[in-house]
Amino acid sequence: MTASITEASASAGASTRLDALDLLEAEAIHIIREVVAEFERPVLLFSGGKDSVVVLHLAAKAFRPGRVPFPVLHVDTGHNFPEVLAFRDETVERLGVRLEVARVQDYLDDGRLAERADGTRNPLQTRPLLDAIAAGRHDAVFGGARRDEDKARAKERIISLRDEFGAWDPRNQRPELWSLYNGRHTPGQHVRAFPISNWTELDVWRYLEREQIPLPPLYFAHERDVFRRDGMWRAVGDSSLPRPDETVERKRVRYRTVGDLSCTGAVESDAADLAAIVREVAASTITERGATRADDRLSEAAMEDRKKDGYF
Repeated sequence: MTASITEASASAGASTRLDALDLLEAEAIHIIREVVAEFERPVLLFSGGKDSVVVLHLAAKAFRPGRVPFPVLHVDTGHNFPEVLAFRDETVERLGVRLEVARVQDYLDDGRLAERADGTRNPLQTRPLLDAIAAGRHDAVFGGARRDEDKARAKERIISLRDEFGAWDPRNQRPELWSLYNGRHTPGQHVRAFPISNWTELDVWRYLEREQIPLPPLYFAHERDVFRRDGMWRAVGDSSLPRPDETVERKRVRYRTVGDLSCTGAVESDAADLAAIVREVAASTITERGATRADDRLSEAAMEDRKKDGYF
């Protein structure tokens, strides 16, 4: 009898053992719940990209069977992929989440911002973002940044303080020991919270596959007109036109990240489902931002400089 009880207990323990994705999920849900408990008006940055999709899915899990208790915010550059905008709208409607949109085009129209010579609008997102945070009186802003994406993002804490001007000081980071997060801030300041900070790109794709989370179709292999620039395949579109010396080709591609159309490159791929993408990413030796984001190649410290000014 004793042996049978012992064997049954061991079997039950083995069946309830958490794997790596379970632990990452539990940590992220803990962070989301902590922020909602501590802050008055959180908001989640939601572009329709895979990382923000995962964070929104985690938030829905954290408060199920209730609804997500905060709105989502998208800074629309005006150069977004139409497929991603459609997916964004479908997702917030399905989950019953309120969507706030800050539009770069509004700032260009009234002269608060000017178009850049290189045509990309990614760096122009900072001011609309900070204005939207101030207008909504948001004291905590969830983001989908991960430490493996970029050197600057690797410096971030999970709860990262922004000063009265929305600026980030990488030299003034608070310690985070034993999963204790310091959210103290003064009026006018806010924090950025990164629930999937400790995830890798492969973790994200494995979780998307496990949870069968819907994604924009751009992430899967498809036929598209593209042209080669700066070592990347750029999509042909109103805000992304080839130069006279650049040839348009029809390629089977997919996107590893979906930002501003004018600075986001595609990769050649036949990965048409989540399982194939997991295998492809597992074999990759370069991060998605390094492989497909032209704005991060402007300088060695391009991302850090934008973050200091208030960028994501």
